[in-house]
Amino acid sequence: MKPPEFVMNPQQFLETLYLVMKGINPAVGDMELYEFKYGMDTVFPNDDWASIRLSEPDKIENLVNSSSFYDKIQIKPMKGSKIKLDDEITFLTQMLFTGLVKGKYSTDWVKKHFFFDLRGFYFLHRTEYLTEEVKAHLGGKPFACFECKQKTFEHQQSVGYKEFKAANTEIDGLLINSIKKLISVKGIPIVVAIAGQTAAGKTEIVERLRMEVEKEGRTVTSIEMDNFLTARDHREANGIHSLGKKALHWELFLKCLEDITHGKKITTPRYDFIDGDSSHDLNGYLKPGFTPVEIDPADIIFIEGNFPFLIQEVAHLIGIKVVYLTDDAVRLQRKWKRDVDYRKKYDPNYFRNRFFKDQFPMAEKCYIPQLEVCDIFVDTTGAALWTTPEIARVLRD
Repeated sequence: MKPPEFVMNPQQFLETLYLVMKGINPAVGDMELYEFKYGMDTVFPNDDWASIRLSEPDKIENLVNSSSFYDKIQIKPMKGSKIKLDDEITFLTQMLFTGLVKGKYSTDWVKKHFFFDLRGFYFLHRTEYLTEEVKAHLGGKPFACFECKQKTFEHQQSVGYKEFKAANTEIDGLLINSIKKLISVKGIPIVVAIAGQTAAGKTEIVERLRMEVEKEGRTVTSIEMDNFLTARDHREANGIHSLGKKALHWELFLKCLEDITHGKKITTPRYDFIDGDSSHDLNGYLKPGFTPVEIDPADIIFIEGNFPFLIQEVAHLIGIKVVYLTDDAVRLQRKWKRDVDYRKKYDPNYFRNRFFKDQFPMAEKCYIPQLEVCDIFVDTTGAALWTTPEIARVLRD
């Protein structure tokens, strides 16, 4: 069937899509049409919009829920001397745009499976972390819920920590009080593990927890799992998501955790997030000219990172297991502000490719498995705190 005439006309296509996209991402409504066109120019097909072949919705769902799709995504595809947006990502965005204009894909279906990042001007798969298995493990319903204040971020292109912290005030306050109560019940020394995605807010919540327990006269220290990462080039060359324990200086990590739980001072590697380099070589030895991290023992040892209790050899050493998550769309807004604007950490296209490539595999291999065994799950975007039935009983006493 011949597509509607407006699909063949770039201006009509632009105007129709602009109206439809206001229902996909409210921030589009804060733009003028000519501003929206700036973004459209970056994803314009080689021929025209009528040349984009559309897949059936179920085939698209199968595609974005397949690990093999993300394996194909290139982080540094080149166009001349510059990194470009990966072709698979570009085509997905072009296809969703075209399907929305033609009416083949409904806004409800698109919003269910994708979110549109306005600053990156591309679609990303919406990951479901709260599976039925996770809900069952956590008693079937939240322990407590609050107003979802992160909803105001829908009208923004990036999010700073000050406003992120303000939106999480109630849920963070409950988490802090819950952990303090569990520490008093379980006793010290105790290891508290905070698992969370990049830009979920785990580093900041650990710092606030530290201040709160120090007010009670307890000594506190923390171990950053990211400091045990091997060099970025090594991980990317070997497939970040397939390395498992080999993405870390694993033997060093296990020894450090065992030592500090027995009251011993430890020395850990140091990871440079700007250069992507580690202070230690792949054999676990300190490189010349590098300085490790020294950590004294304490009453409470916080571990923060992507997967502190994913690995069985570590889980038994951890007294309180927390997963602290923020929806991918909000984390991406935070990373634009933090990592691109402030840190100048990434080339924008490298950043877009890497975020798209990482989220689904990390959810499947790292966060969902930890949600299935955690004690507490903090959903900052949903403003809900979930616990196991056992932990709920302790907190209610």
